[in-house]
Amino acid sequence: MNKLSTLLVLFGLQLQVFGQTNPDSTLSTRSDSSQITSADSSAPAATLTKDKPPFKYSDEVYKLRPGSDIPIAAIGTGWSLYAFTQIYSKDKSSEESILALDKNNIPGFDRHGADVYHPKADELGDMLFYGSMPLPVILMLDKEIRKDGLKTAFLYLEAMSVTGLLYTSAVYFNDRHRPYTYNPKVPMDKRMRGGGKNSFFAGHVALVGTSTFFIAKMLNDYHPDSKVKWLPFTLAGIATGTTGLMRYRGGQHFLSDILIGMTVGTLSGILVPHVHKNKNIVDRRVVFTASYLFDTPQFGFTYKLSKK
Repeated sequence: MNKLSTLLVLFGLQLQVFGQTNPDSTLSTRSDSSQITSADSSAPAATLTKDKPPFKYSDEVYKLRPGSDIPIAAIGTGWSLYAFTQIYSKDKSSEESILALDKNNIPGFDRHGADVYHPKADELGDMLFYGSMPLPVILMLDKEIRKDGLKTAFLYLEAMSVTGLLYTSAVYFNDRHRPYTYNPKVPMDKRMRGGGKNSFFAGHVALVGTSTFFIAKMLNDYHPDSKVKWLPFTLAGIATGTTGLMRYRGGQHFLSDILIGMTVGTLSGILVPHVHKNKNIVDRRVVFTASYLFDTPQFGFTYKLSKK
């Protein structure tokens, strides 16, 4: 519980850090742009560009495409809800089939997992899992993101639906025994459970990855000039990695299951917002120039590494 509380506090603190290190919020240019446009055209260029943030979003950070987004979210959510009822009600394994399991048949890369079983670690993994699901609500503490609250909520639903679709499909169509089913130290009634065949792939890890990397991606897209852009991604990596470690130590998944879960969760959390990102962006750090030298046109550009 202490680790989960610490994680929640850290994610909350990073919102304050973003606000303090990014006083000229990118989205504030929505109102500033009209002032720039109406400025005296005869004024010197330096006057027009002074103190402008390096990025300008001329419309909005994300654009939804209802024609494709709604079906994707609906199909992913609908299938996930159905499949969850099936994958956690699989038929029990017989005692004979459990006793016939041989860890020597497990690929060498995963074999060590069959000897690992720490129930307390599994409990901590569950806490991280359930704690991360509502975690993106902290994004509403950011006033710029809060303006797009409904859009943010829908994007999160879509990201989770993609992860849910991939995870539940993998478990629905595959019966891979969890590591603890190979372990003679685990009570037989637990080893025989239908859920013991849900090892591939690590759903807890994937969903924690989706939630936390979604937060990181949103913060960075709304505050692209922040000096601590690395912080939310670092925290997301720690949360996802810790969940994976706890699921491994709890005997719930093999290492390959965890790595796949981490990959799926990370990509869903990042790519779903990314593909909706508004492409109509002006980067004020890029300055193009054009001139003539002895009747020969000259072109060039300058990229400012910082906004100062």
